[in-house]
Amino acid sequence: MAANPTFQTPEIVVADEELHRKLEHMWSDPPGIHGWLGTTDHKKIGKRYLFTAFVFLIVGGLEALGMRLQLAQPNEHLLSPGLYNQFFSMHGFTMIFLYALPILSGFSNYLWPLILGTRDMAFPRLNAFTYWVFLLAGIFLYIGFWNGKGTDVGWFNYVPLAERAYNPDWNVDVYSLGMIFLGISTTAGAVNFIATMFRTRAPGMSISRVPIMIWGTLVSNIGILFAVPAVSLDFLMLWLDRRFGTQFFNPSAGGRPLLWQHLFWIFGHPWVYAIVLPAMSIVSQGLPVYCRRPLVAHSAVVLATILTMVLGFGVWVHHMFATGLPVIALGFFAAASFVIVIPSAVSVFAWVATIWTGRPVFTTAFKFFAAEIVLFVIGGVSGFMTAAVPLDWQLTDTYFVVAHLHYVLIGINVFPVIGGIYHWFPKMTGRMMNERLGWWNFWLMFIGFNLGFFPMHISGLEGMPRRIYTYPANLGWGDLNLVTTIGSFVFALGVLLFVINVVRSRIKGAPAPANPWDASTLEWATTSPPPSHNFTVIPQVASLDPLWEERLEGSRQSLLEEGPVLDHEHEIPGTTVLDAEPDVILKMPHATLAPISLALLIAGTFVGLLMSMWWVAAGCLLAMIPALLWWFWPSPELGFAERVRP
Repeated sequence: MAANPTFQTPEIVVADEELHRKLEHMWSDPPGIHGWLGTTDHKKIGKRYLFTAFVFLIVGGLEALGMRLQLAQPNEHLLSPGLYNQFFSMHGFTMIFLYALPILSGFSNYLWPLILGTRDMAFPRLNAFTYWVFLLAGIFLYIGFWNGKGTDVGWFNYVPLAERAYNPDWNVDVYSLGMIFLGISTTAGAVNFIATMFRTRAPGMSISRVPIMIWGTLVSNIGILFAVPAVSLDFLMLWLDRRFGTQFFNPSAGGRPLLWQHLFWIFGHPWVYAIVLPAMSIVSQGLPVYCRRPLVAHSAVVLATILTMVLGFGVWVHHMFATGLPVIALGFFAAASFVIVIPSAVSVFAWVATIWTGRPVFTTAFKFFAAEIVLFVIGGVSGFMTAAVPLDWQLTDTYFVVAHLHYVLIGINVFPVIGGIYHWFPKMTGRMMNERLGWWNFWLMFIGFNLGFFPMHISGLEGMPRRIYTYPANLGWGDLNLVTTIGSFVFALGVLLFVINVVRSRIKGAPAPANPWDASTLEWATTSPPPSHNFTVIPQVASLDPLWEERLEGSRQSLLEEGPVLDHEHEIPGTTVLDAEPDVILKMPHATLAPISLALLIAGTFVGLLMSMWWVAAGCLLAMIPALLWWFWPSPELGFAERVRP
């Protein structure tokens, strides 16, 4: 967009009711189906991410319960071997790709502009596009499962088992194309988050004043930009092998099966941190609120978050110690796997110190955040053990690794997510959640989780391998598996109670004030729920905790009730990267059907590729040209970006 060098600095005004009504009318979506499908409101998109990802969590959980019933006792025949393989494969990729990151994207989509003191994401249409692609990719990935032909080679999809010679049906094709499809959403979303962080912060919110929750999501999305292309290339090469007879992974034709693992885990291990660091930042953001003090060692936690992701790109061979790689490579990656524990421990010590030096209020959200610390330590210790090559050789492909994976992906993801929903539910809905139900919800989930997954460590140490359909009675694994199954159902009961609490509270929960928890960051400076425009005037920030300035510094320096109004159109301030000095006014789009139209055309392309209907794929690709022209065609309401004159 062009710049208008004659634009003057916007007038500073005081917020009032008339201005609020004007902005609300200006920023509200049009009524009807156009407004519902075409919305670019980050809050609505965030809620859709949260809802859709939670549906996938429930679907993946039901698949897990089916597996646990099959394994509860020796020689069970509840599921056939083929269906069991589909269950554990679909469960794995559902939880890791369709739940774990999208649920965090939901939090970030909803909260980022509010925390940063602005009115929308940097690219609102791209934001809507990423949701529609995520939804359509999730449906695409389940195409085969509804027909009894879901992917059945594990979420890691190793070759040569995934090659057509061993898996001739279309299940692996669905997975391969679906992961490339999903990668479009993930990559586009990462670009949007990065641009939003660096260019749309409230005036005065310098790098040192950025709240901790922003850092976790920012770092993970920078990592995603480097990690996702590797796995997309991996799946593309596999699809070409299966569909056109290329030989990327066929050793008899000069291919390398181990190439699959290298490309997959170059993506896979950074992905673990991409779905862990934002969840950890939820704890770092929410825990101090209930301890009534700022986070201890804020700067150290930020640096540790960055270092964790950087080191995460240097430990992918951690997953390949048993593949026969040279000893020198094993030594290097084992050392890196040990070193990465250090920045992770910084966050744990900061959380413990925050609780120890604070005055904790034992709400349901606090319990979930505190439980995450315990589960993080257990999962971290079991991961630390597998960093030792000789021990990893004994533990790899056993249930010990399954236990570690669930402590990391559920303990460090699901518990902060549930705690985060209890924490921000009043802001999102204007209703308070029921604390009594929350008490039962927490203890059922915490007890059920540990009862279900801790015995897996013992099963693994006793030699129970991963991915087995059943087992004979004389191996002594039956009692442990029965306990694990009971624990899984207790955990599921806790999740069910959480869902009941959400529905009940949404309908008849107590009305929530703007800041029910007495929190310190900008999302609590507006109403609950926020208006369509978030802030009537743009806040001007002078500290890391603008709502706690009077108690921490003796006087309020940040300006929350007066500031630039930006009421000509959909406008937000653009600020400089380091110091957040305003330098441009950015024009934001209105509701539009362009994002969902483009997403549907991409979905049609992948369906055509899957079914070998090349004319459908080609037609959808050609139709993307006018769709993109529609997207990028200058709109009267967008006008030009206007430079602020100092």
